[in-house]
Amino acid sequence: MTTSPDHVTNREDLAAFVRSLQRSHAEHGSSWENADLSSFLEALAAWIDDADGWYSNTDQELPPGGDWTFFARALQAATMYE
Repeated sequence: MTTSPDHVTNREDLAAFVRSLQRSHAEHGSSWENADLSSFLEALAAWIDDADGWYSNTDQELPPGGDWTFFARALQAATMYE
C-alpha cells in the first residue's frame, strides 16, 4: 500500500495512494483541514498554483515532465465514473 506521494512511481501506485487518502478521510476526515469536497478542491487548485513555491521551500525542483492532462482527465472522470 502506498501511503506517501514520494513512493508513487506509476499508475498503480497513484491509484493505491488515492485509495489510502480515501481510507484516511473515511476514518479521520473530520480532522482534515479540507474535509469537504469543495474546500479540498480549492486547496488542490491553490497548491497546484503554488507548487513551484512548495518545491523551492523544500529544496526540490518541480518535476518538468508531469502529465498534467492525465491528472486533469482523472479528476474529471471521477465526477461520473462508477
